[in-house]
Amino acid sequence: MSHSPSGDGPQILLCNDDGITAPGIQALATALDGLGDLVVVAPESEQSAAGHAITVRDPVRARAVDFSTPSGDIPAWAVSGTPTDAVKLACHELLDERPDLVVSGINHGPNTAVNVLYSGTVSAATEAAILGIDAVAVSLCDWSSEDFTGAKRWARRIVRRVVRAGLPRGVLLNVNVPAVPADELEGVAVTRQARSKWEEGFDARTDPGGRPYYWLAGTFVDLDDGPETDTAAIDRNCVSVTPI
Repeated sequence: MSHSPSGDGPQILLCNDDGITAPGIQALATALDGLGDLVVVAPESEQSAAGHAITVRDPVRARAVDFSTPSGDIPAWAVSGTPTDAVKLACHELLDERPDLVVSGINHGPNTAVNVLYSGTVSAATEAAILGIDAVAVSLCDWSSEDFTGAKRWARRIVRRVVRAGLPRGVLLNVNVPAVPADELEGVAVTRQARSKWEEGFDARTDPGGRPYYWLAGTFVDLDDGPETDTAAIDRNCVSVTPI
């Protein structure tokens, strides 16, 4: 079964890397309700840090699932693969027409600086940009907060502007929202991606059977003190919008 847009507005495809049942994508759908013809195609399970991986040696499956916004039910599919798989499958098979816009998120955790390279959330938007589709990635800069109020507000504002004005071909917007109460956000800043790295290592452990296993651990190191970077904007409680 494929989905045709209703014709009442732009078709907006929602995706993420936290999985189709994550609270962030439900918050995103609620935030964008009424801006266009929404459809959700997202991984069936968490794919955080999947980067731009695609599935090539196994089949990719999609199943229709229930998904609703305040305005009512919207078409939705859970995909067995990665965020990039989900966007590819949506654009090539599940939808009768390519969407006008892809919005990925709302991610739990920041996607600033070097994290952009690992992010499945940003990679879903990147795949859309590769396909010539306007795209926005939205992240809440906290791993556990359930308060999406500020992120929802700014996602709607930014997406509404993109719907009206469009983006240069091949460019996406990477949006990061500080995890503070919405009334404490200090506006929005257009930023560049900060230089950074992870100082990493593995925590070696032993399972009950006596077999060794390893758990990746690391510390984020910001190598950039420029006031115009995405990390600096977050530190100032500004919403960071980085063209990529």
